[in-house]
Amino acid sequence: MTSFGPPDPPPDETSAPRCSARGCHHDAAWKLLWNNPKLHTPDRRKVWLACAEHRDQLAAFLEARSFLRDVLPMTPDDAAK
Repeated sequence: MTSFGPPDPPPDETSAPRCSARGCHHDAAWKLLWNNPKLHTPDRRKVWLACAEHRDQLAAFLEARSFLRDVLPMTPDDAAK
């Protein structure tokens, strides 16, 4: 599907963390901690951020590959980083 209109502005560095789902501009509410055991040491955790709408979709993607390690809510400290 083609989208018309001006492109989205670049993310504001001072804005709240955004969902990692492609095309989503909602604030993140969840942290999905994951690693690829073929590439990362067992203690390494990479993080995807998710809004409430995309949490299950992103978690299912990671879980299908056995990458998902934990799902945690965002905290005020996370938003300040």
